[in-house]
Amino acid sequence: MKFAKAKTDFLEHLEIEQGRSLKTVVNYDHYLTRLIDFAGDISINDIDQELVRKWRLWLNRLPSNSGDDIKKNTQNYHLIALRSFLKYCAKRDIPCMPADKIELAKSKRKQVTFLQSQELENLFQAPDLASEQGIRDRAILELLFSSGLRVSELVALNQTDINLKRREFMVRGKGQKDRPIFISENAAWWVDKYLQRRNDNNIPLFIRYSGQKEVKQSGDHMRLSARSVQRMISKYALLAGITKKVSPHTLRHSFATDLLMNGADLRSVQALLGHSNISTTQIYTHVTDPHLKAVHEKFHSSNKED
Repeated sequence: MKFAKAKTDFLEHLEIEQGRSLKTVVNYDHYLTRLIDFAGDISINDIDQELVRKWRLWLNRLPSNSGDDIKKNTQNYHLIALRSFLKYCAKRDIPCMPADKIELAKSKRKQVTFLQSQELENLFQAPDLASEQGIRDRAILELLFSSGLRVSELVALNQTDINLKRREFMVRGKGQKDRPIFISENAAWWVDKYLQRRNDNNIPLFIRYSGQKEVKQSGDHMRLSARSVQRMISKYALLAGITKKVSPHTLRHSFATDLLMNGADLRSVQALLGHSNISTTQIYTHVTDPHLKAVHEKFHSSNKED
């Protein structure tokens, strides 16, 4: 079977049978099309380790849209897409190279950026609460830190999705997986305050107040966009005097770090963040360093008095 035909079948499988998001399907299409760009519309059984090696070399030398080299993480996304494709072929008894023969390139782990308690307090105080928009922004900041929501999950929320009395609700995250979300009394109070100020019948939990560039083609034209939340948080970080780069994901990192610093176990944090793999959650193990230092100071003989 030719690669292009099988790729189309695979992408339809991702969308229909696996229920993956349209964005995921588009990304996988992009990554796999790059194999066609490199090798042409080859037969699936022509994909072997030597072809993959040459393709990786080609990717490593291929400039991105910005003119820079493609980062190692992005190169790995191409390989992950090919792995998934080969697993799909194997399940359908299409002769192909074993997916586990493809090894990912080693890449540097990103430094996790999180906010200290005083930085968080300064950030929360930045919005102007004299306006409805300012109250909305405070509610967003409080909710992101309290829940660990991804920004895509936050902007997708409708008013009927969130239970402010029970302070818990469900979201559907990456891979169409549902997980419970719990929020603090403080976050629930600010969201309730914002909703009480609203005088509209719009379905989205968070709506926009100006600009036409964010209008969505679906007709859900009042929903706040993820990009707007990113810009808003960057603006308030500057107003709060925070020198590090702050994004919605910084608040998600801060949520996880706060839990671990206060004694939560890694598996529980994994579930609250919606990570499918514990290795993803292990990027937060840096927060155990202060605890290790305390153990060293308490128990190591060199720290004890003679």
